Amino acid sequence: MGLFGLFTSEDEKRKEEVRTGARAPDRTERKQCWDARDNYFKCLDKNDVIDSLNGDGKKIAEKQCAQESKAFEQNCASAWVTYFKRYRVAEYQKKKTLERLEKEGANRMAVEGPGDMPGSKKA
Repeated sequence: MGLFGLFTSEDEKRKEEVRTGARAPDRTERKQCWDARDNYFKCLDKNDVIDSLNGDGKKIAEKQCAQESKAFEQNCASAWVTYFKRYRVAEYQKKKTLERLEKEGANRMAVEGPGDMPGSKKA
């Protein structure tokens, strides 16, 4: 970034606007974000980290995945970074809950939408 923002290229300005959420990313920028996220998550997987926002997972991620984290944060809107990190934890918890319920003998049920209720009209 240029001195006091005066000498910033248009590319750098756009990238900063996308990162801060002032501008929506285009298709190419979204792909760059998703690729950076996937690389970061591969690093977390390699280091057995689920939650990179809290506790020991955060410390390990900061130490072992600093380069991938930097690319992730540079290529994605900051709100997306937080969302993806939280979503990773939620998906892991969901998976573990389903595994526990199956071990306890719970049965999977088909999910039905509101149009499947008796007496409702389907479009």
